[in-house]
Amino acid sequence: MVKMERIAVLTSGGDSPGMNAAVRAVARTCMFNDKECIGVKRGYEGLIEGDFITLDHAAVGGIIHSGGTILKTARSERFKTPEGREEALAQMKKAGIDGLVVIGGDGSFHGAKALHDMGFPTIGIPGTIDNDITGTDETIGFDTAVNTALDAIMKLRDTATSHERLFVVEVMGRNAGFLALEVAVATGAEYVVVPELPLSIGDLTKRLKSSYRAGRSHTLIILAEGVMTAQEMREQLADSGGYDARVTVLGYIQRGGHPTSFDVVLATRMGAFATENLMIGKSGMMVGNINHKLVLSPLERAWSEHKSLSPEMLSLMNKMN
Repeated sequence: MVKMERIAVLTSGGDSPGMNAAVRAVARTCMFNDKECIGVKRGYEGLIEGDFITLDHAAVGGIIHSGGTILKTARSERFKTPEGREEALAQMKKAGIDGLVVIGGDGSFHGAKALHDMGFPTIGIPGTIDNDITGTDETIGFDTAVNTALDAIMKLRDTATSHERLFVVEVMGRNAGFLALEVAVATGAEYVVVPELPLSIGDLTKRLKSSYRAGRSHTLIILAEGVMTAQEMREQLADSGGYDARVTVLGYIQRGGHPTSFDVVLATRMGAFATENLMIGKSGMMVGNINHKLVLSPLERAWSEHKSLSPEMLSLMNKMN
């Protein structure tokens, strides 16, 4: 077993609210155990370049509620090459780093798995607003993104009601519908369009007409970006059933802002759990939160197994609209 004296942490891929809380938890857990914590700037690109900083009490003080990531994040094409990974490994060995905590999504976990396969101890923490990582019920940042979208859409509701409008609201999520479905239920949206379910524009048009004839003064469609753009949907809905159709794209505002208390607590729990398990020799694993209990599973589970939408949430959508 490798003796862990210096543990590094990096954030990679898209930022998500709560990443800073996870970084802080890794650093504070190291300090509690008399270990040194090293922050890697700019993800795997910074790992290749040896862009390291010491994360002491002063460095992580006051960041627990900050959005984004103080370590910055970047995508690295160089790290995808054998030469790039060898250089990253050499930089960590030169700096005396014994293990690495990676905070990010499945792309970031691919990098962590590559280092693990090269014999370097790694562990992953799922941080993405998409919530598309198998092996955990929630990812860091998902709850905040849902609440950010909820706040924006409730403002749209006011305008939609006043003008008898149909709003097509495009939310993020890549090729997964977790964010769209959660937002749709939380906002009381009439319809949700996600990549996991077949879409019939004809059936949707019929439902809009029926809704308008029934006297609904406004209606709301939550659209996952992985299906199509909101503008494309508006164009496909040439007949919006009588509503004045408008488009809103929430975009990157969903990735910013202060994390919710749920995400802060989840990130803190995951950061401490990941660090403690890395210290005792666990590697090639990711932290998950299953039924409110922290667990470990192989990193490759994040991309080798498909995470399905909740049947309960889908049923709720059908019952409530």
